[in-house]
Amino acid sequence: MKKIAIFASGNGSNAENIIKFFQSDDSDIEVVLVICNRKDAGVYERAHRLNTEILYLPKSSINDENVLMPILEKYKIDFIVLAGFMLMIPSFILSRFPNSVINIHPSLLPKYGGKGMYGKFVHEAVVAAGEKESGITIHRVTDKCDEGEIIFQTSIPVSKEDTPESVEQKIHRLEKEYFPKVIKHTILLKK
Repeated sequence: MKKIAIFASGNGSNAENIIKFFQSDDSDIEVVLVICNRKDAGVYERAHRLNTEILYLPKSSINDENVLMPILEKYKIDFIVLAGFMLMIPSFILSRFPNSVINIHPSLLPKYGGKGMYGKFVHEAVVAAGEKESGITIHRVTDKCDEGEIIFQTSIPVSKEDTPESVEQKIHRLEKEYFPKVIKHTILLKK
């Protein structure tokens, strides 16, 4: 059994989708833990509703190897998925989980990536630039923001009539459809 920890900071729609996918999937993969760095995040309710363990850890604890590693070891974590997680991953995690930490980004990287480029800010920038397409990128996590090896990309058209909100809705549909499948494929390739 391969065990996933999801790191999330917000509403948790991607986390919920991933948990549901693996609860109904016949692979030997399960989400056993969600770690969140914000006490007021919507992901708590979603994880509780799906009977998935969720822990609050402030940034200081996430960056403390002596706090975070024992937790990941206790849950026998094999793979880490960032789903709307707004902190950089500490280097000790990247060295302990080589090629086993992935993230989803709401643009076609390398466009609209890096510090400050997340959520609505990405979609506003895409529309403001008059882009003809946008999409999602699932990539390996490194110590540089949004610069890891790209595992998967897919796109949607962006028209002149699109608003940042309509682009965001299209991106959410791509995330829901593809993120869990790409996680599963990536984990199974590592076996």
